[in-house]
Amino acid sequence: MLILSHRGYHSRAPENTLEAFREAIIMGVDGIETDIRLSADKVPILFHDRLTPDGREVSCLSNAELSTVMGYPVPTLEEALQLPLPGKKSILWNLEIKTPSALDVTITILGKYLSTRRLLITSFWHPVIAEVGRRIAVDCGILVAHRPLDLRSRSNWIPNDPHVNTIVWCWETLDADLVAQSTACGLRNFVYGATTPSEHRCLVGWKVDGIITDSPEYLIRRMS
Repeated sequence: MLILSHRGYHSRAPENTLEAFREAIIMGVDGIETDIRLSADKVPILFHDRLTPDGREVSCLSNAELSTVMGYPVPTLEEALQLPLPGKKSILWNLEIKTPSALDVTITILGKYLSTRRLLITSFWHPVIAEVGRRIAVDCGILVAHRPLDLRSRSNWIPNDPHVNTIVWCWETLDADLVAQSTACGLRNFVYGATTPSEHRCLVGWKVDGIITDSPEYLIRRMS
């Protein structure tokens, strides 16, 4: 089971920053989940929200302008993928594409790192994931926040592409039976949204493939 730090370890640094990623790596996580948006100057940046705290649209600000607004350097996708990994051979980068406008430039950048980085590309925009799987050979997954009526076979809402091999579930819609159904369909199961230590323990017991968490220390202590 993989432990992924959600937006880096943002208990010690602002979320989705190189510093937060470094803190997570030092802690010993297996991977980092982060979010890709497109700035006004067409740079794929790592930023979760659609709006800044003062209400401006991120897509209408350049990377430099957004960094000034936030008071810290907002990293680009390429800066993160070039981050040195002290003491670790590799980590998994779970890159969530937040908006279709970021698709083309993200694919261009990812093409340079396919052989040197472990990558999982995800999105709530399932057509975006279908397009990524069609254009480059990289592991992909779909984010869902619902519970399907049936998953006893690979459903038609999952892109029919061998690169799309992961579902990233919301904790609140998941149980052991659904994990087992998904696994039987040949899919990997990652989960986001678990908060308490008991919720994390529950996911370990369900034998999910990865947990995306704001509190990786719950799992690292358990696994050590």
